[in-house]
Amino acid sequence: MTAILTSISDGIGTVALNRPDAMNTFNTELASGLSDALLAMEADTSVRVVVVTGTGKNFSTGIDLKEYLAKERHEIRDFLALMDRHNHVLAAMTKPVIASVQGYALANGTGLALACDFIVASDDAVFGTTAVNVGLICLEPGYQLARWIGEKRALQYVLTGDLIPAHKGKELGFIYDVTSREHLEDTVGKLAKRLASKSALSLKTGKRGFTSMSCLPVDRAVEVGGELFSALAASEDGREGVEAFLAKRPPVFRGR
Repeated sequence: MTAILTSISDGIGTVALNRPDAMNTFNTELASGLSDALLAMEADTSVRVVVVTGTGKNFSTGIDLKEYLAKERHEIRDFLALMDRHNHVLAAMTKPVIASVQGYALANGTGLALACDFIVASDDAVFGTTAVNVGLICLEPGYQLARWIGEKRALQYVLTGDLIPAHKGKELGFIYDVTSREHLEDTVGKLAKRLASKSALSLKTGKRGFTSMSCLPVDRAVEVGGELFSALAASEDGREGVEAFLAKRPPVFRGR
């Protein structure tokens, strides 16, 4: 069984974790395949939005602990670097990425979902930085959680391993939408189509802009944002969007 499944339809690329019998845990094949698939989606000009999902009952329950225990001590760092590689890939992507989450999203599964731009979850979804329960600790997933809810609150979840039901996650602000499991695919599809209808150049500018402005002093952040916005405003897409709005017609974006 292939650990990662991919498909592309109407500008929406889907990357599915495909180890359902193992709760989509990260082994070497899945981790490397996930990053490679995301890179391929980023490079494919026909793809405007990416959806990350998991087959079966659960999104992902983290790293495959059996493979972890089979590693010699000198192999652990490289193994874990591979498990974390998707964080670097997602951070560099210029296309919107939606995590479609059902069932359990724990440890590295939570980290993967949080590294995406949107999380849409079924109402039975459960998140958690749970590695502390087996004598480890969720530093990378905890970092991703802190980006959404703040360092102190995230640290509390990392240290306790407390679970976060989907509705609580929406209340905390890291989940965009919660729906029933039967409507999850449709809800995600509607959001993906909304994003795909927008200017790819403006979405790309938005993602790069937030990354570039992060952690800068306010004056420098405003300056960087202004430079990026000016470039977008001078682009064909920028002018087309405004002209279409004033003319009360649908815009035709070309990515220029």
